[in-house]
Amino acid sequence: MHVLRRMSVLSLIAFVLLFGPVAAPLTVGPSSAADVVAGIALAHYSGDAPGRVTCDVSFGVAFSPLSPTGGGTGPSAPPAPGSVAAGCRARGGLRGIALTGKLTRGSPTPPTILRTSWWTPSLRPLDWQWELDHALVLTNATDMGIDDKLPDGKPGPAPVVYDIDGIDNSAKTVAALHARGDHVICYVEVGSAGNYYSAAAEGLRTTYFAQFKAARVLGRRLPSYPEYFLDINKPVTVRIVEHMIAQQCYAKGFDAVETDLDETYDSNEGPTGFTITRSDEKAYLTTLATFMHHLGLGWIAKNLDDTGDDFATTMEPLADGMVTEQCNQNDTCGALRAYVGHKAVFNAEYRPETTRQFCSSDDARGFNGAVFPVALNGPRHPCR
Repeated sequence: MHVLRRMSVLSLIAFVLLFGPVAAPLTVGPSSAADVVAGIALAHYSGDAPGRVTCDVSFGVAFSPLSPTGGGTGPSAPPAPGSVAAGCRARGGLRGIALTGKLTRGSPTPPTILRTSWWTPSLRPLDWQWELDHALVLTNATDMGIDDKLPDGKPGPAPVVYDIDGIDNSAKTVAALHARGDHVICYVEVGSAGNYYSAAAEGLRTTYFAQFKAARVLGRRLPSYPEYFLDINKPVTVRIVEHMIAQQCYAKGFDAVETDLDETYDSNEGPTGFTITRSDEKAYLTTLATFMHHLGLGWIAKNLDDTGDDFATTMEPLADGMVTEQCNQNDTCGALRAYVGHKAVFNAEYRPETTRQFCSSDDARGFNGAVFPVALNGPRHPCR
């Protein structure tokens, strides 16, 4: 059986508590390790005295699979009945937190409150900005993509979609873009990890990178980048990535998630140090996409056209859009034929490619094409 498990009843309760009101504080009864849900992780915990647990809640609710430092399998023994909720406070109106065990008191809303809709980019031309080098500066015309030229030299339209780093950018920035009528995509890496951010920047006690390292799920180094492949077959990897998506993307109000390094199977991006098959990748991305959709987030897949097979087509029913890099230069645009007329495709080409070389082709396919600098630091040249 594959290590990725279907969402359990307790996971559904976690989602219910996350989105619905709670009638009474929660208490937790004794449980075995088998009762600890490994599907959702939204908080860090530490014990401050025998039999009593306190928590530093970043967001929402969790049936904790994390240790006090963010890795591992959680508390070594379940807390005694009634000892959990008293020391825990959560944001968003939740009155109690369950760390382990069974729900023994409280009236959760029925599971119909799980999200059933989310933003899907339209098929009309969508001018977009892809800026990952630094936190978006709302007052900078280059960052905002409002001083760019079309291939005919005329001013380009202002972007209506911004794809920006989920950790670097704040909820305030996302809200400001929404106030302009724009949609915002949250960029995160799900197949590799780099030590790019501080714990303070991530809003955590322990960085995601340190959590991955402690969990021993880092593999070989990604070629040309100071990052390491993740063992996507390990449940702890799924938990940490879901935590990241929940805290950095959902909690900040993003509309969708761009998942980078989401095609590492069969050493597609270089030797990972793990055995990762196409079916493993499909299961991993299906789990993450389902998690995003339950949070009301769209899934924007990344570069699934560069695998040399039909993986992009396989994942098309679940994906809400695609970001592809250099599909014209690399002659892989045809691998996205299943998306043409069905899903939005955002294509980034890099120098020395020019808009005159590929825009007619992108326009004919309905792709939202543009030339960006490799640094993705603000400048761009859109096709339309």
